[in-house]
Amino acid sequence: MSTTTKIAAGALAAALGVTTLTACGGDADKKSEGGGTAPKTVTLVSHDSFNASPAVLKEFTRRTGYTVKVLKSGDAGEAVNKAILTKGAPQGDVFFGVDNTLLSRALDNGLFEPYEAKGLDQVPGALRLDGDKHRVTPVDSGDICVNYDKKYFADKKLAPPQTFDDLAKPQYKDLLVVENPERSSPGLGFLLGTAARYGDEGWQDYWKKLKANGVKVVDSWELAYNQEFSGSAGGKEAKADRPLVVSYASSPPVEVLYAEPKPAEAPTGVSTGTCFRQIEFAGLLTGAKNPDGGKALIDFMIGKKFQEDMPLQMFVNPVIKDAELPELFTAHGATIDKPHTVAPAKIAEKRDQWIRSWASLVLK
Repeated sequence: MSTTTKIAAGALAAALGVTTLTACGGDADKKSEGGGTAPKTVTLVSHDSFNASPAVLKEFTRRTGYTVKVLKSGDAGEAVNKAILTKGAPQGDVFFGVDNTLLSRALDNGLFEPYEAKGLDQVPGALRLDGDKHRVTPVDSGDICVNYDKKYFADKKLAPPQTFDDLAKPQYKDLLVVENPERSSPGLGFLLGTAARYGDEGWQDYWKKLKANGVKVVDSWELAYNQEFSGSAGGKEAKADRPLVVSYASSPPVEVLYAEPKPAEAPTGVSTGTCFRQIEFAGLLTGAKNPDGGKALIDFMIGKKFQEDMPLQMFVNPVIKDAELPELFTAHGATIDKPHTVAPAKIAEKRDQWIRSWASLVLK
């Protein structure tokens, strides 16, 4: 998720009582032929939503000799900010989870060393937002969308909203919870979606309408989805009262995968006209202690083994052309044919201004 996030599956799984992987392998090094120490651990710095099957990471170790240590650093925005603060003396070798909403911030701060990953030719050119500079490698994509609680709308005999326009209508007053774009990647994606839909001249008026219609703002996806949203397992337990939340098009499969017994259909749906396309990247951190291991890990992350593991681990879409999607993922997730997008150059130019303007409109 991030799809990040994409979807923040680690946090959602935790809310459902599922233990997520935080590391694989130890920190053992071995002596090199020259008498020095060659690092055999590669450290991946990421957001809290990173997840991978232990068997898949063991396969990486089998192929390369490197074990993977995962260092989670909060929400995507928080993780990027921490990486900037430790620039030149990074906490790890590879950073995963910077997305197109924050990419220019990472690149402008020189976080990554150029590296053209093996297998990059299998990734569509439209996803390679850094062009031929190769400072980052696309790993997954997903769509940030409003999700709705099916039972709530069925009980109320009210059609769920499907577009941005719908969300500002009186019948949906006090129903929507969103994340703060100053702190949250999904929140920022949703803001960018409104800017794409209404343009520079119209998005602020739209947010005035949302505010008047009772939109609630919280700091993180975890809080919005697992505590405020009545359609999620965590929200039900917390007796949440908001049946609309900014999440992902791939969130509904999570509610099926971790439910016991598994329902025939997901209890949540996707408002398909509210979606913003998110692309997540990995990059070799400048000053990495184990750059060779980092390069090997990036190669592996766009290989078929890792790519086909992601949909039911992080609930995001693979980027390589021949990756197969699991049936549960396709049966319960939503396919977004025409997501809202904003050009990377415009995000770089306008992002901070949009966030400041949003805060003055919505938080005051």
